[in-house]
Amino acid sequence: MTPAELSCAVVRAVRRAVEAGELSAPVPERVTVRTPPRPGCGEFATNVALRLAKDAGRPALDVAEVLRRRLLREPGVQCVEVAGPGFLNISLDGAAHATLVEELCTVTPSPALPLAPPDELVRRLGPDAARWSLLTAPGFDRDLLLVQRETNPLFRVRYAYARTQALLRNARDLGFCRGEGDIEADSEVLFGVLGDRERVVGRADPVRLARYLEHLADVFSRWHHQCPVLPIGDEKPSAVHRARLALAEATGAVLADGLHQLGITAPAHL
Repeated sequence: MTPAELSCAVVRAVRRAVEAGELSAPVPERVTVRTPPRPGCGEFATNVALRLAKDAGRPALDVAEVLRRRLLREPGVQCVEVAGPGFLNISLDGAAHATLVEELCTVTPSPALPLAPPDELVRRLGPDAARWSLLTAPGFDRDLLLVQRETNPLFRVRYAYARTQALLRNARDLGFCRGEGDIEADSEVLFGVLGDRERVVGRADPVRLARYLEHLADVFSRWHHQCPVLPIGDEKPSAVHRARLALAEATGAVLADGLHQLGITAPAHL
């Protein structure tokens, strides 16, 4: 289940609650579903109950509880919790996880976005850094794009991709490949960011795509530190390692596709 599909499921829950007389409010055409900022809050969150509370004439927590019960009936939804003033934190079941990860691992390359840096910039920075430089904020020191440091956002993105490829190579050497498994609490944020890909790619906005790739690379790096993909020491590959490898492979596919859209190479070794 992608964020777009989950958004449709939330709209359905609102519509059915209204039709059943549980809520009295206009049914929104679309609902925003985002990645929660912290692990342990589900893979996705929505503020739809807060949006509907005024029109419904009821506290947002009451509206959230109505929608929580409705969402639990949706295929692919495993858990829904009400948080804060009325946010809905949503976790998907194992089948929904596996479907999304498999789709991302075999993602179809997206069309390249139009980026044409001037020749002078290409000569100074090289083609890859020159293209990325067009997407940086005003005042950014473009010479930072030539150094392999964490201050270089392009390096962080390409390094994260190279890391995913190294993990895949090492896993093959150890004789195991990606597999299905439950998403651990520490993996929820990464899974949610991966799920945001469809929404970002659909906008065909190169600046937004670059910021998404930076965020994905940073989240992946933190996740890999907390959740080792490869067995350590005498440890044998387990279902947990296979599930983590699937997330690493999906991350690599999304990073590679994003770089391809920007006309930037994705090195398997860095």
